Amino acid sequence: MAVKDQVAKVRQTLEAHTNVRVVAAVKYYDINKTKEIVEAGITDIGENRKDSFLEKYEALKDYPITWHYFGIIKIPPKLNSAFVDSIDYLHSLDSIDLANAINKTRKRKDPLKCFVYVNIASSPNKAGLDESKVIPFIKSLAKYEKIEVVGLMTTGKNTFDEDLIASYFDAMVELQKEVQALNLPYAPCNELSMGMSNDYKIAIEHGATFVRLGQILSK
Repeated sequence: MAVKDQVAKVRQTLEAHTNVRVVAAVKYYDINKTKEIVEAGITDIGENRKDSFLEKYEALKDYPITWHYFGIIKIPPKLNSAFVDSIDYLHSLDSIDLANAINKTRKRKDPLKCFVYVNIASSPNKAGLDESKVIPFIKSLAKYEKIEVVGLMTTGKNTFDEDLIASYFDAMVELQKEVQALNLPYAPCNELSMGMSNDYKIAIEHGATFVRLGQILSK
């Protein structure tokens, strides 16, 4: 199926969820395929790898793209402003070291829109913060003027148990409410980035406002 047809098919499943933004996860797509996705109507583009992100960013700079970065950023090494200033949404904020590096490096006037990465299932093989550490972490970000916590992100759990998947997404909604109750001006936390190609339909029924879709866009 052509990319434009597959994108149309995905959009059809989201007709009743007008608040949900589809972010194309293009980790396994080259520049030409990414361009096809953009031309098919998805202008939120996300990458996991810095080099690929910058390559696609440069190649597609004439398109009206909102750029997302999903990858885990380890500090050190140092960040550079060319990379940080290219990102519109970071989906993997999970440490004070990273917050420090962003705050020192970002030259754009607007703060970086960040999702705090939550390991909601406490999976030992995944990054992200344990649920109990999320509130203290967000409170500790008050001094970072270059960071805005727009929401929370999770990758869910690799299982076929749909009830279990839904329970984790529901837990994210409850955690989001806790953050919102703090009334922190730098952390409105109005968004939830959760759900990928295999579970996005469950995610949107349980509070997701951003879904990160990859393989399903080009089957």
